[in-house]
Amino acid sequence: MLSDKDRKKAAQKLLTAEEKKKQAVQLSTTWPDITIDDAYAIQSLVTEKKVEDGARVIGHKVGLTSKAMQRSSKIDEPDYGHLLDNMMIQTGAKVKHADYCVPRVEVELAFVLGEPLKGPGVGLLDVLRATEYVVPSLEIIDARVQDPRKIFDTVSDNGAAAGIVVGGRPVGPMDIDLRWVGGILYRNADIEETGIAAGVLGHPALGVAWLANKVGSFGTTLEPGHLILSGSFTRPVWAEPGDTLHGDFGDLGTVAVQFV
Repeated sequence: MLSDKDRKKAAQKLLTAEEKKKQAVQLSTTWPDITIDDAYAIQSLVTEKKVEDGARVIGHKVGLTSKAMQRSSKIDEPDYGHLLDNMMIQTGAKVKHADYCVPRVEVELAFVLGEPLKGPGVGLLDVLRATEYVVPSLEIIDARVQDPRKIFDTVSDNGAAAGIVVGGRPVGPMDIDLRWVGGILYRNADIEETGIAAGVLGHPALGVAWLANKVGSFGTTLEPGHLILSGSFTRPVWAEPGDTLHGDFGDLGTVAVQFV
């Protein structure tokens, strides 16, 4: 367990890395005794500083929702991060590659809440009832710490959250079987990844339920209007300058972003 002083030092290290677009040495190397509780506390300190500087929390992201990713990170549950209003990007927009350290892109479904959700005890049907609509999205992830990263590094680094691109056709949560929503992720003309939303804990709404129960234990409620990225159902794809990343969600439409 780290001291409050070391947690603040770690948070500042991440803020500096993001500002300078230069990856920092892993927190787990600098502080070998770091715990998952330390990591979430550091994440909160980083988020609080950004809110002080004018950003607004608009939701959360869920990560590491597949068993394979959990095993690779040596954990047995997903993780989460905070989403801020300055992360939102319009579909089709051009973003500067230089604004990130090492950007990658994932395919996800975003849940927009119409009613509050607070754990414990939130289940699949609770999420479906509370969701106003579901919309296709791409998540830009960016590691502000060097490889190889441990789960403590990723959680401290806000789950690597860096950008959210939404688009396509919003649908009601009961209008389709969300498990079978497919995603094809193109980089330029090449298909890099494919997957279906059932890869997220068996149903993407279960990613939201896990989040509500996890943050509910800290007294946090998922608020109406908040956007929840339920977890990727493809592996991340690297983005280089000049690349266009394009997610095709079939009947739900497409989402794209270009790096310049």
